[in-house]
Amino acid sequence: MGGESDVSDEVLWRQVINGDGEAFGLLFDRHHERVGRHALKILGVPHLAEEITAVVFYEAWRRRANIRMVSHSMLPWLLVTANNIVRNHVRQQRRYRHFLSQLPAPEDAADIADGVAEADDARIMSSAVREAFAQLKPRERDVLTLCVIQGLGARETGVALGVAEGTVKSRLHRAKLRLGALFGEIAREQEPEAQTILGRRTPS
Repeated sequence: MGGESDVSDEVLWRQVINGDGEAFGLLFDRHHERVGRHALKILGVPHLAEEITAVVFYEAWRRRANIRMVSHSMLPWLLVTANNIVRNHVRQQRRYRHFLSQLPAPEDAADIADGVAEADDARIMSSAVREAFAQLKPRERDVLTLCVIQGLGARETGVALGVAEGTVKSRLHRAKLRLGALFGEIAREQEPEAQTILGRRTPS
C-alpha cells in the first residue's frame, strides 16, 4: 500500500488513460481535499465546494488525454479547472439573481438589507474578497491560485499555464493590483461596516 503513495501522478495518470479506474481513485484520494479546500475558500459554502470538487474530477476523467502535469503533479491542472467551474457557477447564480430581481416582491417581505447589516466584519470582508476574486479575468484568477494560494513558483506556474516565467510574474503583479482595487470597490458598495474595516468611512 505504501508503495502506491510513492508513485507520481504522472505514472498513475498513464494508467488512467489506459482505463485503470483504481488509479483514478488513488488520485482522487490524493487530491480531492486540496481541491475542496480551494473551492471552499472561493465560495465559502461547504456543500457547493463539494459539488465543485466532484465536477472537477469528472472533468479530469472526461478530458484525461489532455491533462498537463507540473513537476509530475496534476494538482495545478485540477485547481485551474476548479477556478473555471466556479466562474461558470457564479455566472449562473448571477443570472438567477437577476431573474429573481425582476419578480414582484411578496407582501410584507423582510428587508434583505436588515440581514446584511447584521453580518459581522469578518463575514463582510470574506464576501467582498470572494466577489472580487470572481470578477477577475480567468488568467488573473489562475495565477493567483497557483502562486499565492498554492505557493508554486513562477516556473512551475508557467508550466501549468503554458506561458513564460516572465509572463507569470507580470500577470501576478497585475492580478494583485486588480484584486485589491476590486475588493476596495466592492467593500465600499456593500455595507458601512465594510468601509470601517477599510478605514475609509467619512466622518459624519
